Amino acid sequence: MKDGWIRSAACTVNVTVADPIANGEAIREMMRQTSEDGCRVVVFPELSITAYTCGDLFFQEPLLRSAEEELSLIVQESEDLPGIFFVGFPFSWKGKLYNTAAAVSGGQILGLVPKRFLPNYHEFYERRQFTPGPEEVTTVRLLGKDVPFGSKLLFHCEEMPTLTIAAEICEDLWVPDPPSTSHCLHGATLIVNLSASNELTGKSDYRRSLIENQSARLYCGYVYAAAGPGESTGDLVFSGDSMIADAGRLKAENTLYREGYISSEIDLYALQSYRQEMTTFAVSPDDDGYVTIPFHLPVEETALSGKVDPAPFVPSDAGKRAQRCQEILAIQAMGLRKRLAHTHAKAAVIGISGGLDSTLALLVTVKAFDLLGLPRKGIKAVTMPGFGTTDRTYTNAVDLIRILGADFIEVPIGPSVLQHFKDIGQDPENHDVTYENGQARERTQILMDIANKENGLVIGTGDLSELALGWATYNGDHMSMYGVNASVPKTLVRFLVRHVAEESEEDLKKVLFDVLDTPVSPELLPPKDGEIAQKTEDIVGPYELHDFFLYYVMRFGFSPRKILRLAENAFEGTYDRETILKWMRNFYWRFFAQQFKRSCLPDGPKVGSVALSPRGDWRMPSDAVSRIWIEEVKAL
Repeated sequence: MKDGWIRSAACTVNVTVADPIANGEAIREMMRQTSEDGCRVVVFPELSITAYTCGDLFFQEPLLRSAEEELSLIVQESEDLPGIFFVGFPFSWKGKLYNTAAAVSGGQILGLVPKRFLPNYHEFYERRQFTPGPEEVTTVRLLGKDVPFGSKLLFHCEEMPTLTIAAEICEDLWVPDPPSTSHCLHGATLIVNLSASNELTGKSDYRRSLIENQSARLYCGYVYAAAGPGESTGDLVFSGDSMIADAGRLKAENTLYREGYISSEIDLYALQSYRQEMTTFAVSPDDDGYVTIPFHLPVEETALSGKVDPAPFVPSDAGKRAQRCQEILAIQAMGLRKRLAHTHAKAAVIGISGGLDSTLALLVTVKAFDLLGLPRKGIKAVTMPGFGTTDRTYTNAVDLIRILGADFIEVPIGPSVLQHFKDIGQDPENHDVTYENGQARERTQILMDIANKENGLVIGTGDLSELALGWATYNGDHMSMYGVNASVPKTLVRFLVRHVAEESEEDLKKVLFDVLDTPVSPELLPPKDGEIAQKTEDIVGPYELHDFFLYYVMRFGFSPRKILRLAENAFEGTYDRETILKWMRNFYWRFFAQQFKRSCLPDGPKVGSVALSPRGDWRMPSDAVSRIWIEEVKAL
């Protein structure tokens, strides 16, 4: 519950058809199991107290009486269990029978939600026994107490303001305008669905797409509990195809024809962030007849059952990763292609250092030139060896340019930088920020002037991670005429270059893999024994941590406390808590202090869900302070 997580369970009980006593015992046992496992929202299938396939036995008074008796025992069971439980129950009222979800918590029935859309086609004949339930909420008498009854019921957790639950039943999801749409527009963040969807060839895939898409459109959690193989198989077979989804992502799915339960944490803070960000998510300004029922849960820390991905910008699945790399390279190249065509540029000028970022930028530029049908010699690839350049990076830069067929230009910066130092009175032996930035700005001046000379554009190489940390020289490598890597984080840059390497001929592959093995460095300080002396990650911290922080800060606005919990899970065995907190504090300090550099970024294509363009995704005052974030980090 703390930090916005709630664990939910979708249960498939081993029902006995027309035996509420056996089913009640099975439901209560699973209530105890799921509660012990930390599940606080527990959903059972449609008509689970009786079984869905009772047919005309639903007209039999003994069945309905027994179902009500078992519901009473389920309510009693809930009194000592920390959670809210949704159980399928046939409810008789004013001479009509309703297929309902009974919401049970703390020893009471919070409400009855009826099924609104009853299928009466193909293999389904629900209207033979049941009546469509009312939308508007009324009060009915059940187990000697007044109980709210109607589709427009919302169950709100008093201890967790982001948790508001609404229910729909099976076919309700399959109609053109599911009740869950209205529920979410009136505040529901979690939808539970009690279902008895039978199994047919291909139906499981369609059902999964419905659940994923509905949770994506509504930015909600969706818990779908399906009836299983215990149901009657006279004409149909039920597979127990239960699922839990969260904003379009399938979090858990039951194995077909298996009884038991599945569970997963749903991140309600993330869902809230999605909704706040999406201005087109139009919350209804009035209640429209909705009734909110409060319930209570214990305030506790929800244990994370799964492994958090340490690289949120990079798909873990190899196939999806390759597809994502292709998409990103295409977006980068198409963005540059348009800009070159629009400006009638005859050349693209790019500084090649032999490092990851400039390598990716060159690969993208080559792709853009090929798309335009321009000769690669129009790419002016400039090496500018300076005081920190090593043989390894220089050789890789030269080989890369040669293999790709770009026009090689070399301009050593040493003499001009030393003259500049003399002009401003800078001691060359003083390796301070002036010593470093003077080199970076000299390189940018060279690129800009070559671009003017060649009627071309300077292609920026800096990436998203460097922009977040401000790890760029203002008006040096910070500036270009089009930044192709501007929204690509460092961890993803590495995978993009690796993807191209794996698809390349042997000579290019060899160079690209050596670039990948080279430590990240601006190479602005003299080498030590011929090796790189200035390793970026020794100074600012591991990029894999910073990219992890960046993702959850930018994508969801999570607090340092929550990000720490995620990071400890993701990097268990790699970084301890102290190390994570050290670099987290550094991240927040740099992120706030360096906004002024991001406020005047050159154009560049957005490739993913996180970007820092001042014209698009990120509007932040350059004078904002990081105090409350850093104070929270210190307190952890």
